[in-house]
Amino acid sequence: MAIVKRSRIPVLGVNIDSITMQGALDLLDSFVKERRPHMVATANAEMVMVAQEDPELCSILNAADLVLADGAGVVWASSRLGPGVPERVAGFDLTQEFLRRAAAENYRVYWLGAAPGIAEQAARRAVQLYPGFITVGIQDGYFPAKDPTIVEAIREAQPDILLCALGIPKQEKWLAHNLTRLQVPVSIGVGGTFDVMAGKVKRAPLWMQKSGLEWSYRLMRQPSRLVRMLALPKFVLRVLLSAWTTR
Repeated sequence: MAIVKRSRIPVLGVNIDSITMQGALDLLDSFVKERRPHMVATANAEMVMVAQEDPELCSILNAADLVLADGAGVVWASSRLGPGVPERVAGFDLTQEFLRRAAAENYRVYWLGAAPGIAEQAARRAVQLYPGFITVGIQDGYFPAKDPTIVEAIREAQPDILLCALGIPKQEKWLAHNLTRLQVPVSIGVGGTFDVMAGKVKRAPLWMQKSGLEWSYRLMRQPSRLVRMLALPKFVLRVLLSAWTTR
């Protein structure tokens, strides 16, 4: 396994790893082989803004083993506030590539989160896409945060990878609070990935993803996201102000 070199760029108090998709995948591979617990977060502008108002989340992100630039806004901000990350590493795309690798390497995967039935559909889709894929457990996201039976079930299943789709910031906090007890080599907060894999939610066309307009597609498809999307202009203004004051 090649050594993955990386640095971190602070974006409004959240340290983002400067790493490519390939570098991230190689690092995740090394995490699995190390066997000790690792936490991975995929940060977009919305998450960074939540962390601005939530010191606990900010601390959790900065203590994570890998924090990726999931959104175009974070990629842009990294170039304004530092040398910039080499590319966007979208959480959904990372998950798909890692699941492909998981099937090839016989890594065992546990699915945690989303509405009842969604994780099962996502797991079935993974088997269709990646022959040889191994699922060792599935649990929807409707459980008390401090329910010890969930942690016990995951430990007993002995997965190499835990995909946690509880939403921001619940998934990051749940993983951080239980990471040591879980003893899973790689735990990743994956947000709405299960919904997309299950076919419940559609991703933006590729040209919109590449041009940084995925947020507008999400808003058109889900107008209820408007309040959450109001964080985006605030994010831009705070980045510009931070860049100006640190010149």
